[in-house]
Amino acid sequence: MVSFHTLERERYFQNPPEDKSAYPLLAEAVAPHVGSFNALTAGGLLDLAVKDIGEKTVFDSNNPDRRGNKLTFRVDEVRILKPAVSNRDKTTIARRIYPSECRERQSTYRARMSIKFVYSVNGDPDQVENKDVGLIPIMLKSNRCHLEKLSPAELIRQKEESEELGGYFIVNGIEKLIRMLIVQRRNHPMAIIRPSFANRGTTYSQYGVQIRAVRPDQTSQTNVLHYLNDGNVTFRFSWRKNEYLIPVMMILKALVNTNDREIFDGIVGTETKNSFLTDRLELLLRTYKVYNLHSREETLAHLGDKFRVVMGASIDQTDAEVGREVLRRIVLVHLRSDEDKFRLLLFMIRKLYALVAGDCAPDNPDATQHQEVLLGGFLYGMIIKEKIEELLNNFRLQIVSDVTRSVGVNFADPKYINKVFEKTNANIGQKMQYFLSTGNLISQSGLDLQQVSGYTVVAEKINFYRFISHFRMVHRGSFFAQLKTTTVRKLLPESWGFLCPVHTPDGSPCGLLNHLAHKCQITTESVDVSHIPQLIRTLGVSSPNIIGSGPELCCVQLDGAIIGWCSYKAARRVADSLRFWKVQGTHNVPKELEIGLVPPSNGGQYPGLFLFSSQSRMLRPVRYLPLDREDLLGPFEQVYIDIAVSPSEITSGLHTHVEYTPTNILSILANLTPFSDFNQSPRNMYQCQMSKQTMGTPGTALRYRSDNKLYRLQTGQTPIVKAKVYDDYGMDNFPNGMNAVVAVISYTGYDMDDAMIINKSAHERGFGYGTVTKVEKIDLNEKRRRGEPITQRFGFGSDQWPEEWKAKLDDDGLPIVGILLEQGDPMAAYFDDNFGKTKVMVYKSSESAFVEEVRLLGDDGDHEFQSISVKLRITRSPVIGDKFSSRHGQKGVCSQKYPTIDMPFTESGMQPDIIINPHAFPSRMTIGMFVESLAGKAGAMHGIAQDSTPFQFSEQNTAADYFGEQLAKAGYNYHGNEPMYSGITGEEFAADIYIGVVYYQRLRHMVNDKYQVRSTGPVNSLTMQPVKGRKRSGGIRVGEMERDALIAHGTSFLLQDRLLNCSDYSQTHICRDCGSLLSTVTTVPAVGSLAEIKCRRCARKLVSKAAAPTTSDDAREIWEDGAGNRYRGGNNTTTVAIPYVLRYLDVELAAMGVKMKFNVEPK
Repeated sequence: MVSFHTLERERYFQNPPEDKSAYPLLAEAVAPHVGSFNALTAGGLLDLAVKDIGEKTVFDSNNPDRRGNKLTFRVDEVRILKPAVSNRDKTTIARRIYPSECRERQSTYRARMSIKFVYSVNGDPDQVENKDVGLIPIMLKSNRCHLEKLSPAELIRQKEESEELGGYFIVNGIEKLIRMLIVQRRNHPMAIIRPSFANRGTTYSQYGVQIRAVRPDQTSQTNVLHYLNDGNVTFRFSWRKNEYLIPVMMILKALVNTNDREIFDGIVGTETKNSFLTDRLELLLRTYKVYNLHSREETLAHLGDKFRVVMGASIDQTDAEVGREVLRRIVLVHLRSDEDKFRLLLFMIRKLYALVAGDCAPDNPDATQHQEVLLGGFLYGMIIKEKIEELLNNFRLQIVSDVTRSVGVNFADPKYINKVFEKTNANIGQKMQYFLSTGNLISQSGLDLQQVSGYTVVAEKINFYRFISHFRMVHRGSFFAQLKTTTVRKLLPESWGFLCPVHTPDGSPCGLLNHLAHKCQITTESVDVSHIPQLIRTLGVSSPNIIGSGPELCCVQLDGAIIGWCSYKAARRVADSLRFWKVQGTHNVPKELEIGLVPPSNGGQYPGLFLFSSQSRMLRPVRYLPLDREDLLGPFEQVYIDIAVSPSEITSGLHTHVEYTPTNILSILANLTPFSDFNQSPRNMYQCQMSKQTMGTPGTALRYRSDNKLYRLQTGQTPIVKAKVYDDYGMDNFPNGMNAVVAVISYTGYDMDDAMIINKSAHERGFGYGTVTKVEKIDLNEKRRRGEPITQRFGFGSDQWPEEWKAKLDDDGLPIVGILLEQGDPMAAYFDDNFGKTKVMVYKSSESAFVEEVRLLGDDGDHEFQSISVKLRITRSPVIGDKFSSRHGQKGVCSQKYPTIDMPFTESGMQPDIIINPHAFPSRMTIGMFVESLAGKAGAMHGIAQDSTPFQFSEQNTAADYFGEQLAKAGYNYHGNEPMYSGITGEEFAADIYIGVVYYQRLRHMVNDKYQVRSTGPVNSLTMQPVKGRKRSGGIRVGEMERDALIAHGTSFLLQDRLLNCSDYSQTHICRDCGSLLSTVTTVPAVGSLAEIKCRRCARKLVSKAAAPTTSDDAREIWEDGAGNRYRGGNNTTTVAIPYVLRYLDVELAAMGVKMKFNVEPK
């Protein structure tokens, strides 16, 4: 049962709790972001990263015979401190920096990062240097943020929201978020049929098996096995943005000491009668003989020789050592043991042959079953790792450069090591800040990702709905946005419960930008599963060392490592036992373990028992029926589990799980749409988008924010009709609209085409009243070059300046708080020493604004005060043309503010706040709005909140009956209709009118921001046509379709006015005889006469003195052009009005040797 919770809400607001938040669901919504960032330090990911980078080696001699001294160096540890004041600031006592200060000062919330740099000369004891590598941006509420674990009351004391979520960064005062990306599921070989594979060469086919292997530090390496048409298999990988292909046999022989028999048995197993398999395997083994490599060491040496330069190996490493490094860093990097890599590679080859033979189906890379989420914190760590490795490589290159140039290289001298460090760009913090502010990834390796930009977004606080949605957003990647196919955008059944089927934008990002279901979690910590292999031995799974292969036996894998083989009957027993234990919490089986049993089928997914325990997986809670407890399911296992949607569906012996509630499949915002199960699906999608564009309540700590633009609804209310989760997420702290009495009636014609009439008295009572807050930054340093002395200071000088400035400005030259600024008014006064004059910065906007706050901004050093930020408040009362919408995708503009005396009224004297046209409903089928109207009316009469959670009514228990009975008890019509009377004539309408209470939202699209007026203004210098853009006083384009509409209406003068008079009207001279625009010239006037227009082409050029005129009449016919040439004739010219762009076209064509001729009529 929902309630208004008015007293609890007010009490909570006045006395925020000192222990923990009342809304834990909000923290859970952001947990993947914060948890992934915490894992960098608390989970040790950065230390694992530097361990994986390993040691680098350099010598101080170029002589190949005598290498000289050997310097080995590495990074042992990465430390990130908490944000603090710069060391340059000597005066501040409280050294901590809090996020609110960074927002107000428009600076970056960052902390110092240092590395433990260890080096050794010629194997001597290690020398340790702690090096600063810059200030890196810190995620709010992470374990490196001062806000971590603060209670709501303490957060308010630090000028934050009581429900501050964290999960984002503050870069130059702007809140930035690393968006979550969908990537391939880690450590699982995926069978793929991709036609583009065949384009790699003549023998290549469309078949492949791909695995995205992830190291413990979360960086990944993709390996692909390609099937060639002659039966061979090639191993492909990408290293530093270059692709390499190696015969798979070479990798197998390099991993372990093996022979052809072992490889044959490991792939074929007991299927020796399968000639398709045996023939190809014999060919695979036979073709490898040409390399003449027999032992493991020979194969490693061969690999090392080929990849020495690629891997950047040291000259003192043998080829075999380089070969081992290739296997360690490239081949199935999630496995540490070469035997495990060997076994998994054999499994992948077998799966590839099964795919080619048609024994198994290809895996769908677009299905959630084969996907996971790349979290922002992990991506951040991957970039830090790459920058540290780049730092070490640059350190090595600097020494190599010194050796080449014969600079004094002395490894034993710590001063030399520090000197090399100074020459190397070690500011990793600056690079991380660049990544966050632009979203561009500058990487030598590409990080095994398919895009180079679009990784970060601004966490806009248009309203709280918009803000919270950013944290639940998952994107498929910008690479897929360019694809012509719609396959990747499709809503697949595998997404059930993980991705919301409703909450996706319409238009180009549709289906690519999804939102997580509100109960979907993402794992950010690894769990201990080291005892699982031993545990499953007790359940009848044999050792991985036995000769087992193919789909006949069930392969048991744990995080991509083969841990045993068994029969499918035993596999079912193992899966059921593990699930029972994990839900029960016994045998140390973690609850996050994903148990995917793929049963054998005829041409279906390749079978096996796949266990997953790693990070970045999606999980969701469902009820496990045998124990009646919560089980966490992953997308891989869900496909093969029978889950009932509601308890009434449970079939004994079939269903093992049941949903807690069907609404768990929806995102946070989709859950807030009332009675969404009554609406047509696209309308629910529109509502998810529109609730994020609402002029609502961005937060309660608005005083301490300096956003460029903030919208705020002054008269927000709690909805009468709301879902249960509305209160669970504490949405009453951020009201997003108002309850309005809405009548569905065609009245006056002002409500055509989705327009709506607003009651003028409701408007005067504050319906939809909002304000826009803008922040203007005034920085005197902008005009000053670096190093120049400060010559401009805020305030008035002793010179003469207009006295009226003091009406708007205070004695310190800054604007008076609360004053109204009009266009051209002074915003700040400053004295310029260079000119000895007082100058002002003026307010440029045409919209009047009140000065709400003035902030004096300091910088990190002890420089003189040079910048201020002025917060301006612009009042936005609803006007005709502003956009409103209900919560059902029914958007419309206010077409008229109708006087209350002319509004229709009911028998009880109620007048509607809003009148909406009945034609808005039939085609859109938003029945949910009718139900909300009923529920809102009943709730208002009985003083109760109504529960609008979807899927609670049925054909037997209808919403119309439930709310109709409530209305009848209050003395109203059962169906929500009422007799109404015309406000103009006082007569009763012939039909009863449907009237009720609906929650309305005011959208941020306001006519004041959109209207565009232009009579004359700036034009394009080339075409002389008006420029485009509202900011530049541009025009609105009348395009082909608009032209067609004007022609169809027969409004030819209007068409001429739009396309000619108001565009590029120009008068030009033309010759009637030759029809040319370009050959007409203005003559040089003789003494006492005027200049004329003549055609140079039709005239005859006079070249000799003999052609001199004999009479005065002849003299009048001769004329001269500007170049001094004399002509006779060419008089038949006239002036015409044409678009200037026609003349431009004529000139362009003339340049290409094409002549245009115009007929001039009448002659």
